[in-house]
Amino acid sequence: MKMKLYIIFTLITFVFPSFVLNIFAQDYTLTGHQEGVRSVSFSPDGKKLASAGGTEIRLWNVNTGQHLRTLTGHTRGVNSVSFSPDGSTLASGSLDATIRLWNAHTDAHIRTITTGHTLGVSSVSFSPDGKKLASGGGDGTVLLWNTKTGTHLHTLTGHTLDVRSISFSPDGKKLASASADKTVRLWDAKTGTHLRTLTGHTNLVWSVSFSPDSSTLASGDGDGAVLLWNTQTGTHLRTIQHPSYVYSVSFSPDGKKLASGSGDKTVRLWEAKTGTHLRTLTGHTAWVHSVSFSPDGKKLASGGGDETVLLWVLN
Repeated sequence: MKMKLYIIFTLITFVFPSFVLNIFAQDYTLTGHQEGVRSVSFSPDGKKLASAGGTEIRLWNVNTGQHLRTLTGHTRGVNSVSFSPDGSTLASGSLDATIRLWNAHTDAHIRTITTGHTLGVSSVSFSPDGKKLASGGGDGTVLLWNTKTGTHLHTLTGHTLDVRSISFSPDGKKLASASADKTVRLWDAKTGTHLRTLTGHTNLVWSVSFSPDSSTLASGDGDGAVLLWNTQTGTHLRTIQHPSYVYSVSFSPDGKKLASGSGDKTVRLWEAKTGTHLRTLTGHTAWVHSVSFSPDGKKLASGGGDETVLLWVLN
C-alpha cells in the first residue's frame, strides 16, 4: 500500500507540480481583521508581519502566526504599512489623510504627520537609509518627509489622477509612483526632480516594485498586466498577463522571482528574468490586495478582501 501511494504521489508531482506545491505551500491563515486586508509588510529581521485592514493595524509573529498587538488611532481605512530599513519604526498611511509612525519594538505611537494630501494617503515607503518617507495620495501628489522630525521636504506633481503606489529603489537613487492615470513616473529620490514617465498601461496602475539591484521595475494594472521596465532607459522589457486586476507586485530578495496578487483571488509567482509562470497559490476567497516576500525569501505573505492574511512557505 505504501508503495502504491508513493507511486501515485510521484505521478501527481510529475504531471501536476503546481497542484502539489499549493497543497504544501500554505503555512498559516491569520484571522482577526474585520475588513479586507489592504497591505502587508515584513519587518527587516523577518520576525514580525504588519497587516492593515480597516482602521486597524495588526502585528503577528511570523514563526508561530500568533497575533501580537493591534495598533489603533487612524479614523479611516489604512491603505499601507511599511517598516523602516532598521526595523525600528512602522509607518502607516490612511484615508484620514495622516501618516502615523509607531515604535516597532514597543508599538508605541511616535507621531502623527498631517500630510497635506487632500484625498487620503494610499501608499507609504521608506528610503533605504531610513531618513526619508514618501507618501502617495488620492490627490495625485507624492510627498517626501524627514522621518526624524516629520518635516515636509518636497511635493512631487505631474500625475493627473490619484497615486496608488510608491516605492524607493534599493540603491536610494530613484522613487517610482503608480497612478490611476495609467502611468508610472520615476523621480530623483534626493531632489524630487521628475526623471521619466513610463507609458504603456491600458488601465490604472495599482502597484510598483523595484528589483533588488534597482535595474528593473515591475508595475501591475487593472487589466491584469504586469509590465517590466529598464529603470535606466525606461525601455519596456516584457509583459506578464494575469486574468484579472493586479493589485500588488513584489520582487523576491534575490531578484529571481516576482509575485503578483490579483482580483482573481490568487497569488502568482513568475520567473523575473523571463516572465515564465512558476506556480499559482490559491486559498483566498476574495481579491488579493497585497503581497510581500520575507527578507530571506522563504515565505510570502498575502492580504485579501476575505479579511485574512495567508503565509506561504516557498522552500
